Amino acid sequence: MKTAVVILNWNGKKFLENFLPGINTSLPADAALIIADNASTDDSVEFLKQNYPQVRIIINSENGGFAKGYNDALSRIEAQYFVLLNSDIEVRGKWIEPVISLFETNTEIAAIQPKILSYHEPEKFEYAGASGGFIDTFGYPFCRGRIFQHLENDNNQYNDNTEVFWATGACLFIRSDIYKKVGGLDNDFFAHMEEIDLCWRIKNLGYKIMVCPESEVFHVGGGTLPKKSWKKTYLNMRNNNIMLLKNLPKRYLIPIFFSRFILDWVAAFKFLFDGGWMDFGAVIRAQFSFIKSIPKTIQKRHQYKRRPVSCVYKGNIVLEYFLLRRTTFEKLNSKKFS
Repeated sequence: MKTAVVILNWNGKKFLENFLPGINTSLPADAALIIADNASTDDSVEFLKQNYPQVRIIINSENGGFAKGYNDALSRIEAQYFVLLNSDIEVRGKWIEPVISLFETNTEIAAIQPKILSYHEPEKFEYAGASGGFIDTFGYPFCRGRIFQHLENDNNQYNDNTEVFWATGACLFIRSDIYKKVGGLDNDFFAHMEEIDLCWRIKNLGYKIMVCPESEVFHVGGGTLPKKSWKKTYLNMRNNNIMLLKNLPKRYLIPIFFSRFILDWVAAFKFLFDGGWMDFGAVIRAQFSFIKSIPKTIQKRHQYKRRPVSCVYKGNIVLEYFLLRRTTFEKLNSKKFS
């Protein structure tokens, strides 16, 4: 098999009903659709068996989250390319072929994402990936087409194939051998930021991450956790700090973490002043959970080498967005990208 399209499902029958027909009919002859079920408690699996008997189903023994769920499933699949596809994504037209063609132009390309548009507002980019992901010096992620909560309209302004820092886990194409080489996703993340951590580890090996906007998919978003959720705040804050500790070169650790400590508490009190008591508590919990994880995370640091990597924005996206009102990717200083 050349391409394995793998959907991780957890109580997502409504998405399977809506989106599987289009995915199933869009597959080229050398691709296969596989559903990995994360111990769902609805009747997702029974629905699949009755309506898609030709689709392979992998049953995970527990809901280990996005990271462990995919690691468990992909360890049982043989293919040249893996496609990690969210269950709440609609595909249209040929969305696989352009990406595979881009892979085959350069063996240094390890992972690629398509353009991610909003299912509910298809004229806009979608939060989880837009047209390719980046991070700033302090580890804050943003995208071509999305900075924090500001989503741009898609006016074909980001339609070029280009190298990025991270590719979204909502629709992630990746060479299977490289996925296995870096050890896959980090199970300890459970969910959120795990694909950015994966891409950073891949870049530390000298490979490239790309976006291929010729391929477009449409993402509902918030399929597992609501878009505004204290649990999401907790996971994003905790996992972002773990990711930095794992991947930052040694000389940056003290200055970056000193700055992040201040910025994280500024975010916490902003939540509090806006009435977000649960999010304020989530930041505190995230800080304690991160501190508890430090010994284990340091062990992970020693497992591979780090290097200066490309597509990092040498600035503070928080200050530029909230103080300088640079709300779109095009307004950022192009000279600050490494």
